[in-house]
Amino acid sequence: MEIATATVDDIPELVELLSLLFAQEAEFSPDIPAHTRALTTIISNPDIGVIMVAKDQDQVVGMVNILFTVSTALGDRVGILEDMIVSPDWRRTGVGTTLLRRAIAKAQERGCRRLTLLTDADNRSAHGFYERHGFVLSEMIPFRLVLK
Repeated sequence: MEIATATVDDIPELVELLSLLFAQEAEFSPDIPAHTRALTTIISNPDIGVIMVAKDQDQVVGMVNILFTVSTALGDRVGILEDMIVSPDWRRTGVGTTLLRRAIAKAQERGCRRLTLLTDADNRSAHGFYERHGFVLSEMIPFRLVLK
């Protein structure tokens, strides 16, 4: 297994993984054209973020992306960790841990001083996974406003 930065050639497999992820999330649902647009934007603009993939030979088996912003509180770049998903056949094999560690290292290389992520409130297995990797529950509560 190798961990690499995603390329446009990976987009069809990434869309499949996102469809799995969004099918299980409470607030989202699969939208292939939207996923394709977003992935293309991120991959084509490294200042926006980076998508890391786990590959077995040439097959993408996992992904995570980090989007960059600036924290006025810290005065530096921070990252938003999004779309962490491992193919069901590869779960509990260490792929997620390897992928997350490389994503954290990549965020540090890119100057991030903090990573933030969201999970569904009832996704206890994800909570445990992130806690095992040093993430802590924030006192902040997310709010959303959908803009049309």
